[in-house]
Amino acid sequence: MRIFGKVRHRPSASWRQATDRAFTLIGDGRYEDAGALLTRAADLEPWLSESWFNLALLHKFRHDWEQARAAGLRAVALLDREAGAPDWWNVGIAATALQDWPLARRAWQAYGLKVPGDPYGKGGEPVGMELGSAAVRLSPEGEAEVVWGRRLDPARIEVLSIPLPSSGRRWGEVVLHDGVPNGERITAAGPSYPVFDEIELWAPSPVPTWVVLLEAAAESDRDALEQLASDAGFAAEDWSSSVRLLCRTCSESAMPSGEGDGEHLDPHDHSEPGHPGPLGHRTAGSGSLWVPERECGIAAPAGLVQGLLDGWVADSPDTRAWRDLEEVC
Repeated sequence: MRIFGKVRHRPSASWRQATDRAFTLIGDGRYEDAGALLTRAADLEPWLSESWFNLALLHKFRHDWEQARAAGLRAVALLDREAGAPDWWNVGIAATALQDWPLARRAWQAYGLKVPGDPYGKGGEPVGMELGSAAVRLSPEGEAEVVWGRRLDPARIEVLSIPLPSSGRRWGEVVLHDGVPNGERITAAGPSYPVFDEIELWAPSPVPTWVVLLEAAAESDRDALEQLASDAGFAAEDWSSSVRLLCRTCSESAMPSGEGDGEHLDPHDHSEPGHPGPLGHRTAGSGSLWVPERECGIAAPAGLVQGLLDGWVADSPDTRAWRDLEEVC
């Protein structure tokens, strides 16, 4: 096969050595040194799409989106297949990061995804791809946290859980995520959902995160606060029951999302009685499934959050109370 007058051939030993060494350096976080080697590999074999794919990948790791887009476009220009190449997916991520919507649409279509007739509208941003729910791992290189969200397009998720403050993320934020799932969550009803790793924050949320201690006599009292917040257009989440502490291996595997609730303890849950998580429902030695004191996260504006809590208590003052409200993110 001829590409631009050159005969396509297998890469040289020098190319392979430079590339292998570069990816070892990438694994060690030495991006500058890896970049020099991958640039050398591209000089050695400029007719290989892999040369430019590898450079685009490196620039994605570095969040250098202009360079990732440029290298990605060179890679796809040298492809010898029509659809499904990961080169196009990396172009789509770079284009999304840069809000280059025409290129993003072209990339998703070239990869083989169905794109609605005019998904980018007059404002340019993609709409209508209907990709459903997924989980995203926030701050994957730090104190990683997996939360639920809505996929806006193949590279962005809107966060619908209330993240813990350690993640530095808020409810309602949109994060750019990688294309290859790193784990999955299986619901009690059967469907499984991929877990994608966050790359970076794409759009911040103006809504702050609060933590408050609730006295909720029954689960229905807790549920009433979550519904009240939702009806107001914001969110409340009982962190005492929704948070599981998992080791990295467990988090990156196929995990049941509801394990630990009810009578069945999750063997992968590393939380303890008295701390957030499914095991936190239980007091040591009692086996009780419900503790009235709950640690709750609330995503709501400062001018609304106290009134929301007061309204919740007013609806059933004998079974509800709150204290120690604090803005945490």
